[in-house]
Amino acid sequence: MQKNRIRLKGKLKTFLYIFIYLGILLALVTIAVLTVDFTAGLIVAAFALLYFMAVIYLDFYNKPIIMNELISFATEYGQIQKRLLRDLDLPHALLDDSGRVVWTNTAFEKAIHQEKGFHKSITALFPNITTDKFPEGEEEVHQDVTFEDNSYVLKMKKISLDEMAANSDIIDASGYEGFLIAVYLFDETALRLAINEVDSQSLAAGLIYIDNYDEALESVEEVRRSLLTALIDRKINKYIATCDGIAKKIEKDKYFIVMPKKSAQYLKEVRFDILEDVKTVNIGNEMAVTLSIGMGLDGLSYSQNYEFARNAIDLALGRGGDQAVVKTPDEIMYFGGKSQKVEKSTRVKARVKAHALKEIINSKDTVIVMGHRIGDVDSFGSSVGIYRIAKTLDRKCHIVLNDVTNSMKPLVDLFKGNPEYEQDMIINNQQAIDIAGNNAVLVVVDVNKPSITECPELLKFCKTIVVLDHHRQSTEVIENATLSYVEPYASSACEMVSEVLQYIDEAVKIRPEEADSMYSGIMVDTNNFMNKTGVRTFEAAAFLRRNGADVTRVRKLFREDATEYKAKADAVSQAEIYRGAYAISVCDSNDLQSPTIIAAQAANELLNIKGVRASFTCTQYQNQIYVSARSIDEVNVQIIMEKLGGGGHISSAGCQFEGISVDEAITMVKNQLDTMIEAGELI
Repeated sequence: MQKNRIRLKGKLKTFLYIFIYLGILLALVTIAVLTVDFTAGLIVAAFALLYFMAVIYLDFYNKPIIMNELISFATEYGQIQKRLLRDLDLPHALLDDSGRVVWTNTAFEKAIHQEKGFHKSITALFPNITTDKFPEGEEEVHQDVTFEDNSYVLKMKKISLDEMAANSDIIDASGYEGFLIAVYLFDETALRLAINEVDSQSLAAGLIYIDNYDEALESVEEVRRSLLTALIDRKINKYIATCDGIAKKIEKDKYFIVMPKKSAQYLKEVRFDILEDVKTVNIGNEMAVTLSIGMGLDGLSYSQNYEFARNAIDLALGRGGDQAVVKTPDEIMYFGGKSQKVEKSTRVKARVKAHALKEIINSKDTVIVMGHRIGDVDSFGSSVGIYRIAKTLDRKCHIVLNDVTNSMKPLVDLFKGNPEYEQDMIINNQQAIDIAGNNAVLVVVDVNKPSITECPELLKFCKTIVVLDHHRQSTEVIENATLSYVEPYASSACEMVSEVLQYIDEAVKIRPEEADSMYSGIMVDTNNFMNKTGVRTFEAAAFLRRNGADVTRVRKLFREDATEYKAKADAVSQAEIYRGAYAISVCDSNDLQSPTIIAAQAANELLNIKGVRASFTCTQYQNQIYVSARSIDEVNVQIIMEKLGGGGHISSAGCQFEGISVDEAITMVKNQLDTMIEAGELI
């Protein structure tokens, strides 16, 4: 019976027993009064007796009633607390340690559109909430989640069950580490909508340049030039106005634009269709007008957006124009770029760059020249041209070249062992790094992507860097170059160096070996003057011919052996015509010293097939898969290769893969073509 009785403790016990403590005090007072005055003591004793009788009565008769009231209150309080928690407006649920829902309140059930009794995994509701996202220890975990059209912040907190299990009489709690997870959903749908609306109204900055303003005006009669200018101006202003933007003409061929971010997003969705629309402006002009657009988004300030726009327009121009580039803090996106860059007839820029290069070389003691990894004829030929410039200016010059491919060996042999050239004319990476310093200038030719240069480390050791290249610029560029001369309209780096040579010194003398090397670079990169060949290409070739280049010698240098010729023929014969317009083939690298060169030649050959708009050949070399992409004029293979991690220019590009097979590389190329065709980027 004693065990079944409820015993009090704590402050309630003290409160109920205080009357007994006061009775004891009253008894002591009674004894004290008796010792002083017997009569008074009897009176106090009588009062004390009555007090004790009242306390005993209350204790025996009212205590059970009080205990029952306390028990009833506790029960009702628990029910009220449970009801309050269940009716709480904040969606709340409990999960077990595996993530299964064990209890939900009404608000949670309404949020997930489920009735009471939902006991599936939380991952079924929110796929991004997996067991590895559960809280560890006492910390609270926050996670952004969405359910249907609503956005929530989901908070999770771990509730340990160790103490409850330890006090249980029905389970063995030794070693038990169970827990529940409390989940709360905070609806932020309205807040997100408000933030998105404010973000969409933030301003984006942009620049629009007319690529061929002067050339387009020259192609029409003088009396109609103002009309052409007005039509272009109206086309641009009307287009920007429809996007709730403002276009301000800052120069005769340049515009500054601002518009809401949501309008810039719309332009991305329509892929900046003004690029094609402006080409329809025709009042008799022989040359279609093309634009370059640079947009800056998501900067921390409007000035940063403008800086992004400047970087973007530089990229657009460096890639040949007729395209839009959108730059954000996280990525760079390209649109357009379908037309060939128009060759400029003037060579003023070449003369200015030549004089700048001359001043830079004169200020240094040593010149180091390097091209791209696995150098080709254009890379080596342009390096030889820079070598001749350095020697004309009486400076020491070295060409960085590690591996000599089979196609380059005939050219390299013209200089190795030749008494007219120093023994250290051609050096390797380590020798170049040892030579590099403050008194050396590094000239990078035929490449503007640092990761694929012959020696990327050399860029860190040389403070003065010059870049001469004809490939379109990509996101990765050589930064802090003292002089950058990148012209996508040029057929080859050898053409550019040949032009620069003519302005270095009137008395420049080119040896026949050097003329043959540069002529070879032009010939190979233009596919025997059939691809990307302009007036200045033939002028450069004529200059080299006047300085001793021999067509017959060059042709003999590049005759193929039977194995290479057969490999190329096999690649052409086994080509697959994918989607009726894209030739895809594999070049067998067995017994070939330069399989990448043969693959590129096979890609060129595949363009001779009727209906083929672009060709792709894959080959394995040095544990990598190399893809060579070629086109004539309908497809921009540079954009395709960039999406696969490579680059190049509009009609000649490539990329490399590691850790995959040739078949997997072909699948990746096909998937990329499918994706771009579905997105409307290709036909």
